[in-house]
Formats: sequence, C-alpha cells, structure tokens
Amino acid sequence: MILFTHSNLEVAIKNVTQEFISNGSPVIAKSWQSIQRPEDMYEVQRISFSAMIPDSYKELQKQIKPNLPWAEDHFQERIGGKPLNPGEQYKNWPFYKNNKANDTFRTEQEKFSHTYMERIWPKKAHEFEGAGNLSGIRYEYGDFNDVITLLLKDPTTRQAYLPIWFPEDTGTSFKQRVPCSLGYLFTCRGSLLNVTYYIRSCDYLRHFKDDVYLACRKVQWLLTQLQGHDSGNWANIRPGIFTMHIESLHVFLREYNLLKSL
Repeated sequence: MILFTHSNLEVAIKNVTQEFISNGSPVIAKSWQSIQRPEDMYEVQRISFSAMIPDSYKELQKQIKPNLPWAEDHFQERIGGKPLNPGEQYKNWPFYKNNKANDTFRTEQEKFSHTYMERIWPKKAHEFEGAGNLSGIRYEYGDFNDVITLLLKDPTTRQAYLPIWFPEDTGTSFKQRVPCSLGYLFTCRGSLLNVTYYIRSCDYLRHFKDDVYLACRKVQWLLTQLQGHDSGNWANIRPGIFTMHIESLHVFLREYNLLKSL
C-alpha cells in the first residue's frame, strides 16, 4: 500500500498524480463497467492519501480544481434529499456531453442501474417510484439523515458510515453497472470532523478530482447540518482530515501515454 499524508489537497493530488504516472502497470482486464473491455488499462493499485479539508468550498475548489460548475451542481443534486434516477446533472457532466455513448448504461425505462442520489437517500427510493420503503433483513434502510441523527446523539461514534455499495451489487449477477465508491466513514475527534472514503475503482482522468471534491463537500455540508441542529456541541468543530483509499486508480492505456507525454 502507498500512503501519503499532506497538509493540503493540492499537494496531495500532485503527489498522487506523480505516483500514478511513475509506478503503475498495464492491465488486460476482461470487462469494464459491466461490458466487454474496449481496450487495455494502465493502473496503480492500493494507493491511499490524507490531507486537511479547508473550511470553505471556494478554497476547496481552488485546491482540487474539479470540473466546475458541474462538480458543485452535482453535489447539490446529491445532497438534495431525493433518490433521483437519472437526475439532471449527468447531462452536464463534461464526459457525457463529449461521449453520449454513456446512454448505453441506462435501461429501457431511461434509468441507470444506480445513482448516488438513490444510494444516499434510499429510504424513499421505492416510494419515489410508487412502492413502499426499502427494508433490509430485519430493519428499514437508513440514509444520510440517519447519519446526522447518529452523530447528534453520539458525536464520537465509530458507526457513522454512509454506504454506497449495496448487497444488490454483489457479484453483478444481473450484468449491471455497479458503484465505484464503497462508502464514507465520518468520525469526529477533538475539534475535527473527518471522513475516510473507500473506493474500489477510480478513473484518474474522468473522476479522480471530482470524487475528492464531492467527498470533501459532504463533510462541509454535514457539518452545517450538525451545527444547525446542535450549535452548542458542534459550533467549534471544523472540517478535518480527508483520507481516501483507492484499490484501482486507472486510465485507458492510450490515455496514459498521452498523460505521460504531457
């Protein structure tokens, strides 16, 4: 495992980029995004890094340089409280606008196999489509609001986890596209609200910076929600440490050759 720790996200991203360019290797995979692979990949495995999250989203944008305005617009869609599928912002994603073959990942009902809005707000996903609430083996599903409720009740909990990967993804039994993200673990220690972001697969060119941005914005948003409900206990808490664990950071091999030349 490769572990980097930095005081800010800009330096962290630069070092991850250098590590990615210098120490990866080609991979011949059988599939990609639940379809037959279009071409070979270049990959670095098990790369992790940590850095401080700035207080403001403007400073966050300055350090990360995500795809704007899309990354912020999509963040607002993600935390809007509705399990949207397909939503609206996918149409404005730069890589969708440049390659509308991405529509092949939608079903005949014009829905994707999943969206982050559905996974963040799953409690009403069936009701949103005219059915009842989702239930697990013994209990109803939770959502981001339940993470907020738990942290308000127990600020130092180790259970404030927001899952993106659901049991229905296991084995990709229906040949569906499954989430790249596994989930987000929020922990409050001292005066800092931290997050650890677990992701199994991350496309360096199309997703990496936006994934970092969207995870850190969740911390900033979560903190405003906590402060709004309980300013006494949360007023002096700041965005803390962002940690990201990536199992596979990759690009297509032809893109790596271009990236290396640049």
